[in-house]
Amino acid sequence: MDEIVRAISADGFVSVAAVSSRDLTERARVIHGASPVGTAALGRVMAATGILGGMVKIDGASVTVRINGGGPIGSIIAVSDDGGNVRCCAGNPAVELPLRADGKLDVGGAVGKDGMLSVIRDDGENEPYTGGVALVSGEIAEDFTAYFSASEQVPTACAFGVLVDRDRTVRAAGGYVVTLLPGAPDELIDVVERNVADTGAVTAILDGGGAEELIARVMAGLSPRVLERAPVEYRCYCSRERVEGALAGIGREEVEDIVRKGEPVEVTCRFCDAVYTFTPEEIEAIG
Repeated sequence: MDEIVRAISADGFVSVAAVSSRDLTERARVIHGASPVGTAALGRVMAATGILGGMVKIDGASVTVRINGGGPIGSIIAVSDDGGNVRCCAGNPAVELPLRADGKLDVGGAVGKDGMLSVIRDDGENEPYTGGVALVSGEIAEDFTAYFSASEQVPTACAFGVLVDRDRTVRAAGGYVVTLLPGAPDELIDVVERNVADTGAVTAILDGGGAEELIARVMAGLSPRVLERAPVEYRCYCSRERVEGALAGIGREEVEDIVRKGEPVEVTCRFCDAVYTFTPEEIEAIG
């Protein structure tokens, strides 16, 4: 089962959120027809976005992450609700690239690093807050680490990964965000850095364990206490009513052109590929 687990060290100075997201990443792969490297890129971004969404703690809030590094996958957009449930899309999720020299999927090559990572937090009441940072590598974890350092101004370490099996299905996916809270003594930085290095690739742990196992590794020696665990899934909030609302904004000339042609209009959700069909008469009534 996919879930986000949050924990804090016994001394209260180190917090961590970890997510296991194999099922939702596989769902994204199927919906978008993603290649292995496309799946890895989408899965990493969704893992990070889900953790960020779960941090908001406001009913109806959302977090939107946009990444455009100039690579062949195009723009990646992931959106999380306040529970960490996510959806995503990309310009070219089916992109195919050779493996890197070390035999790993070239996520950085697919994403590129000539661009920005932007995070938009919307609490549903006030003006959305937007923060961003220039991409470091396009490998996602390093880019989110830079984001936390620049925009959130808190010492943070991130790791995200997706293990794609030989048949292109997702075998494991997820990651973690570990943060030093205000007042943390300097020696804790060394402990966390050592634990992060010892933890290594997250997919090696998630392949046989879960989010709590990740926390145990990253928080080794810090006596972590689990604060919360919540199931998460790939979740899209599109509906015919929402699409009607979007269609209501099209210009009168366009409406008249649709009516004149007399052909149904199909609108496809970019997040879940659901197709909504409207007759010319329905379009005219909406417009």
